[in-house]
Amino acid sequence: MERIRVIIADDESMICMDLREMLGNQGYLVVGETGDGRSAVNLARELRPDVVLMDIKMPDMDGIEAAGILTQERIAPVVLLTAYSEKDLVERARQAGVVGYLVKPIQEADLTPAIEIALARFKEFRTLEQEVADLQDQLETRKLVDRAKGILMDTQGLTEAAAFRRIQKMSMNTRKSMKEIAQAIVLTHEASE
Repeated sequence: MERIRVIIADDESMICMDLREMLGNQGYLVVGETGDGRSAVNLARELRPDVVLMDIKMPDMDGIEAAGILTQERIAPVVLLTAYSEKDLVERARQAGVVGYLVKPIQEADLTPAIEIALARFKEFRTLEQEVADLQDQLETRKLVDRAKGILMDTQGLTEAAAFRRIQKMSMNTRKSMKEIAQAIVLTHEASE
């Protein structure tokens, strides 16, 4: 089984060293380490890890801001590491899309559950995003096909069923999607007006 790839971002080298050791003991592969948020974002963009463990308080860019960028760009789930459990930090982390939160000192036994849950949530988010995108595409296709059917019904005197069959047949004959055929019909009609 392929090992889960992790980036550690913490400005305290002792914590990085401890985390690297704990992660290695748990079977994870540390692919990068850094001490500031901006470098963490750049490293994650470059290495595409499975998960990022990131301290909140870091120089240049804090961990929450960096986590927001990684979440927005859908690079990897972020588990924040912090000595602080203040409510405003937790709220900022939630809004940034952080999927895990561990309070220091980190215990080795806490790492695996936090990482596994973060990975599962991230996968669920990606699946939901894909489902939404698929539904939007289906809706757009249906609207285009309906519009193309209407054009064929008006210009060629076809029934709705016959117009649909015509689009379907053109799709099969040209090996193009019904959406592409419908777009072509609509564009051709608009160009001839």
